Amino acid sequence: MHRGVKCNESRPHSVTMDKTLLEMATSPFTTSLLTLRASSSSSYSKLSFIRASSRRDLFKGVALQALPLLLLRPSLAREVEVGSFLPPSPSDPSFVLFKASPKDTPALRAGNVQPYQFILPPTWKQARVANILSGNYCQPKCAEPWVEVKFEDEKQGKVQVVASPLIRLTNKPNATIEDIGSPEKVIASLGPFVTGNTYDPDELLETEVEKLGDQTYYKYLLETPYALTGTHNLAKATAKGNTLVLFVASANDKQWQASQKTLKAMLDSFLL
Repeated sequence: MHRGVKCNESRPHSVTMDKTLLEMATSPFTTSLLTLRASSSSSYSKLSFIRASSRRDLFKGVALQALPLLLLRPSLAREVEVGSFLPPSPSDPSFVLFKASPKDTPALRAGNVQPYQFILPPTWKQARVANILSGNYCQPKCAEPWVEVKFEDEKQGKVQVVASPLIRLTNKPNATIEDIGSPEKVIASLGPFVTGNTYDPDELLETEVEKLGDQTYYKYLLETPYALTGTHNLAKATAKGNTLVLFVASANDKQWQASQKTLKAMLDSFLL
């Protein structure tokens, strides 16, 4: 009974409140206020849309203006033929000359690798090196080899420069490549970085020792039927400072028939 009486007593108050709220909602002041807010909201939405559109147009314009610059900068756009940004080789104008500098790789910026150079055909393109392979995450003290740069041409093959910390090969600081060991010993340690998977000593066809000034290079010709890089591989290795640097030229059977001389010229041109 008590709950029923209380409910009956509260009913008139509820009706009064509902009536009051209805009057407030339909009053001219409230209607004008809601209309003003709706109008303001609409205006704000239109203004926001205009601003967003302006920003999009602005960014689009900047992007279109920047596109030619991106195409000219090899560090930002790698699908450009190297002949569009590298100078002709002084020794053979039919090639262009790539001289690595600190802006090109993390290891060069860290001083772990000395600048190197080599020639390549002007129609080749520079390929991106994945961050995990570039040594960017471990510089300046990397324990494992990393890829410096890569260039490729679908008709002729590909080349890459691989760097390995000397500590992985010898305990002697500033060791020469002769200090590390014979050509056969060096390729046995670095072979998997030439083939991309495994190395079998039977795949080694030729070795050569080349001395240029104070620098000694080991050169290799390999036939690698199971290699991920290609069935034919050329390699050239030398050591300087705390790093051994390996230049690798790779091709499949079809590419090798068409570009064997070109790949050998690129290998011979590699200097550290």
